[in-house]
Amino acid sequence: MIAGMALRPVQVNIKALDDTVVGRFWAEALGWGVSSEAPGVTNVEPLGDFVWPDPSAVCIDVVTVPEAKTVAKNRMHLDLATTSASHHTDLVARLRALGATPADVGQGDVPWTVLADPEGNEFCVLEPREIYRDTGPVAAVVVDCEDPRAMARFWGEAVDWTLHDVTDERAVFRSAEGVGPYLEFLRDGVKTVPDRVHIDLLPYAGDDRPAEVERLRRLGATDLDLGQGDVSWTCLADPEGHEMCVLGGAAGSSSQS
Repeated sequence: MIAGMALRPVQVNIKALDDTVVGRFWAEALGWGVSSEAPGVTNVEPLGDFVWPDPSAVCIDVVTVPEAKTVAKNRMHLDLATTSASHHTDLVARLRALGATPADVGQGDVPWTVLADPEGNEFCVLEPREIYRDTGPVAAVVVDCEDPRAMARFWGEAVDWTLHDVTDERAVFRSAEGVGPYLEFLRDGVKTVPDRVHIDLLPYAGDDRPAEVERLRRLGATDLDLGQGDVSWTCLADPEGHEMCVLGGAAGSSSQS
């Protein structure tokens, strides 16, 4: 990490045919609120005195796009935390009532429950795990990858989060403040199609965004043209092709990237 330069994951960006439907689902699922900074964008953030950006929560931005989800399985998904067996059962039932559907991603017989949101974006409701007891409703942002150790090297330099664990099977990060969800890269094959879900990164106030983008390029990120045109954020891909956007500033939530 270069002294004085850092980026932080601040939100998960989900593309949707209808941002209001998907955004409302996730707000109800997490017990959060919704707002909108622009037509076609729904921001999902914790209620109360939460002020974005804050490491205690990685927020969700749902952005309308014309294309429906076609890939069988997103390369990025959310894991939701539960505190007891009854909480797990109740949360799954509540999510089903909100419009979630069971999803089969080849998980087999596992103690967690795999569901999909109203537009088919997969997520997991985890069984109670001690490590996620203090994360809030989102336990982890999970990214499928080919080489967790390579992801640990790139993302360990790209963001100012702490690397908690790295093996051949996974790399695990969390905010240096020790709050909010984990960011986990799990070994699960090669990326072949554009992601429906990606992470947005934000420089700190006063940091030079173009310099941060150039720093990511030196680490191995590549430019990404998604037809975004002239916008205030920069679209990049990590060395395995996972999309990410570097946002334009700390004033207000997010991007339509």
